[in-house]
Amino acid sequence: MKNLKNFNLKNKSIFVAGHNGMVGSAVLNEIKKISTTILTVDKNELDLRDEKKVTKWFIKNKPQVVIIAAAKVGGIKANNIFPVDFLENNLLIQNNIIKNAFESNVEKLVFLGSSCIYPRESLQPIKEEYLLTGSLEPTNEWYALAKLSGLKLCEAYRKQYNCDFISLIPTNLYGPNDNFHPEYSHVPAALIRKFHEAKTNGEKNVYVWGTGIARREFLHVSDLAKAIIFMLENYSASSPINIGTGIDISIKEFAKMISKVVGFNGNIRFDKSKPDGMILKRLDVSRAIKMGWNSQIDLQNGLNITYKWALKNIFT
Repeated sequence: MKNLKNFNLKNKSIFVAGHNGMVGSAVLNEIKKISTTILTVDKNELDLRDEKKVTKWFIKNKPQVVIIAAAKVGGIKANNIFPVDFLENNLLIQNNIIKNAFESNVEKLVFLGSSCIYPRESLQPIKEEYLLTGSLEPTNEWYALAKLSGLKLCEAYRKQYNCDFISLIPTNLYGPNDNFHPEYSHVPAALIRKFHEAKTNGEKNVYVWGTGIARREFLHVSDLAKAIIFMLENYSASSPINIGTGIDISIKEFAKMISKVVGFNGNIRFDKSKPDGMILKRLDVSRAIKMGWNSQIDLQNGLNITYKWALKNIFT
């Protein structure tokens, strides 16, 4: 295998799978700053779950670099309601892309895991070596199992065939192009919608799932996009790399922060009948920092950016 640290992305043909999603669109913004050929394909043109169609696409387009930002994603409620969708669809998408990347002699591939793949009772902050050392959080185990499988498949291709396939493990993400579905979104988008609608409708109370004591680490998607480019150019090994801020906040404090960003002046209530998910989930990002990457967008600014985007694109 070539040593593809210091890998030059310029003049490479790069396929961004899932380019219309939150992560994919942020990655596109970063890649456009580099002199490259960018390959994308819409869902209605190519179902990434269809192996034969994916194979034909790879044969025709011959990408040199692949970024897997395509996935079936959602919050706790969606994971509980659609376990088959989260496990089966993600397995199909990532398996088809990874397999065809190998068969098409792709030079480099990056797979994105998720911090939910770590054991629910991991020591804090969570180091990369804690993977597969304990039981998963039940509220998102289906998605986590799929992501673990993708990470391990990349490791297997590297071990058996010397493919330069790398994996990153991002923390909880937020930002423009997030899914603001009223029922199936992740915490940041869900809370932004709740507080915005309460403000708009003149409601006095906003109800937040759980007790509020759970702590989460939030990374702006633009920071992740920069990390993906950085790691493609500078990292080549089988071990995954954590990508985050290394700073966590309680859901209670996070809800207060969003209420101020939105301008909601009512009460915040916590529905303790709803699950908290993992109580603690903060990543150890020391390996990424030592390599020279660090997050740049602080949470307050990031939420302001996200809400302004949502006002123009979602709440119109």
